[in-house]
Amino acid sequence: MTASSELTMTGDEMKESAAIEQESAAGAEPGGAGRRAVPGSEKDGSGADGAAPGELRADCIADSAGGLTFDLTAPQGTAVAWSAALVLRLRGGDGADDEVRLPLGPNGAGRLRAVLPSTVALAEGRWNAYADLGDGRDPRRLLPGVNDLRSLVDRRPLAGVGRLGVRIPYATKFGNLALRSWLRGPHAEAGDLLVAPDGVTVTGRLYGAVPAAGARAEARARRTPGPDGEPDTVSVPLTVEGPDFTFTLPYEELAGRWESGSEPWDLWLRPAEGARPVRIARLLDDVADKKQVFSYPALAVPCGAAQVRVGPYYTLDNDLAVRVAGPAGD
Repeated sequence: MTASSELTMTGDEMKESAAIEQESAAGAEPGGAGRRAVPGSEKDGSGADGAAPGELRADCIADSAGGLTFDLTAPQGTAVAWSAALVLRLRGGDGADDEVRLPLGPNGAGRLRAVLPSTVALAEGRWNAYADLGDGRDPRRLLPGVNDLRSLVDRRPLAGVGRLGVRIPYATKFGNLALRSWLRGPHAEAGDLLVAPDGVTVTGRLYGAVPAAGARAEARARRTPGPDGEPDTVSVPLTVEGPDFTFTLPYEELAGRWESGSEPWDLWLRPAEGARPVRIARLLDDVADKKQVFSYPALAVPCGAAQVRVGPYYTLDNDLAVRVAGPAGD
């Protein structure tokens, strides 16, 4: 039994999923001043000139600091100009910072290389990857090659890091290369989750902040806030050891606040009394989309004369949440 099999998707998640698929199917951002139109569509994978999508394929190597190296296999006889670049474009973005160009140069016979250093900030979101060979043609969409992401597995940055940047390359549903990027500071990294009949116990590590007096975890209902404008919130204390934290969120209290349908509760960590809350997420590994990989059981919890099902899950942004779902038809 898994959370995904027991609990239905909420309206907010359906909208987010539809937006991701729409961007993927379109494969191109709207044209704007000073920006080149992106050729073709991701759905058919072809460029405006009818070039086959297999022309350019990129292998990616990740380093433990958050940098990425792209090694491209170029077609035989490809001429590469000095202005050649690997181009990253933020889906849905139209600002000056929503396109990043990385110098693309020779790296052996038939190979080209571009490097995305960890010091280059990418806004949170999904970035499509293209190659501009400086030959006057529009940038061409890249296909994924071999990804070496071993350095991302169990990545443990220094706890005092001010801002954490995470980039994970992945293949889109239409087979093109894209990056999933996060930029957070502070950040609460979720570790092991222990699901029990009375609740879920979460362990993790806090980066960019130090837990102090009044530190706690908060579950916030995603439904429309009440008249005071504040979301319905359940708070529980933290057990802290250095930057590491543990807390248990009781299911009974969430079930007692269930109103109707399928209700998600987002999990946050407040490092100290009066401090700004930090979203709890799982980012430090090589899995770009946790929702499709990490599944947890949804357990039956009494709610008045009926029962609801409660279970943790990761959102499409890899943030940690808990869903409370009522009986079918409610």
